[in-house]
Amino acid sequence: MAKKSRPHCIGILTAGGDCQALNAAIRGVAKSAVSAYDLQVIGFLDGFRGLVEDRSIFLESGSLSNLLTVGGTILGTSRDKPHRMPVGTQTMDMTEVAVQHYQGHHLDCLVCLGGGGTQKNALRLTKHGLNIITLPKTIDNDVSGTDVSFGFDTAMTIAAEAIDRIHTTAESHNRIMVVEIMGHNAGWLALGAGLAGGADAILIPEIPYSLSSVVEAVVGRSRRGRRFSIVAIAEGAKTVEEAKALREAAEAAAETKGGKKAKTNDDEAPHAPAESAAVRLAEALQARTGMESRVTALGHIQRGGPPTPTDRLLATLLGTKATELIMSDTFGVMVGIRGDQCIPVPLEEVAGKLRTVPLDHPWLRSARLVGTSLGE
Repeated sequence: MAKKSRPHCIGILTAGGDCQALNAAIRGVAKSAVSAYDLQVIGFLDGFRGLVEDRSIFLESGSLSNLLTVGGTILGTSRDKPHRMPVGTQTMDMTEVAVQHYQGHHLDCLVCLGGGGTQKNALRLTKHGLNIITLPKTIDNDVSGTDVSFGFDTAMTIAAEAIDRIHTTAESHNRIMVVEIMGHNAGWLALGAGLAGGADAILIPEIPYSLSSVVEAVVGRSRRGRRFSIVAIAEGAKTVEEAKALREAAEAAAETKGGKKAKTNDDEAPHAPAESAAVRLAEALQARTGMESRVTALGHIQRGGPPTPTDRLLATLLGTKATELIMSDTFGVMVGIRGDQCIPVPLEEVAGKLRTVPLDHPWLRSARLVGTSLGE
């Protein structure tokens, strides 16, 4: 696709699940594009589906007012993928249609805000000749190539505040309170919120847990006169036995297919199975300890409401950096955070990779030092 001497029109869309600071990021991209570089900005509605169906709005200065503190996304979002999109009763590859609409609007770049699945979809579009820049959005904090994604700080704050409030009812009723926290297959959210909220046990996908170890932690507290316990559990947490069974099943499937497909992050998958790990854990703890156990699943509350100042700042930094990269003809990248710098990361290094909690992470070390059980 021929490059113009100077960009004059860009598109932007939000894809995957919603989260806080999407509007702040839209504002960061669009306001800097309009104010600093006199670009035209087109927002596509409802993610990649809006691009395929050519549904869009112009983002002008007036439409960007008061967005910084508003949660959700004014553009709407969806989990649809251009290469596998439901159309009526069929699933079709609509990539060429997306390319045609990109070209029809004479776009110089399309900015895609999203998590792991969005990074993969964006990479596919770059291979069809589109100029793409992405921003890392997810409360799970599992996008590779960046130290942090916007949405994470707000969700962690909400989850930590929920644990704070649950403490009082747990202590009043001498209960075990199991708090289910989102995160897919990454434990950042449960670990951060659990540590900040003072949870007595934190169970994350990266560390398969022993039920006996959790029971021992709860019973030990009871013997010391602390007749309640708070357990923060990531929705993707598994027991040692469950993790082993899944690993063996995956190995068997890999042998059958002649190859192994790595598990990746994907913002196109819904959160939490019907029978959650939290429910199974609460039932087991009550049976083993004799203590009344209750589950609080925070669910989509973690993704709603206004973003924290930290997320507003992060989204603004990433958004304005995206505009700078457009003006320097830097495409096919995600804008990531490394230390205090915004840097372009090639999409090939991001797409299909999952950022999980390293087993030597300082948060885990601190949790152990303060006596928090990790179910080990």
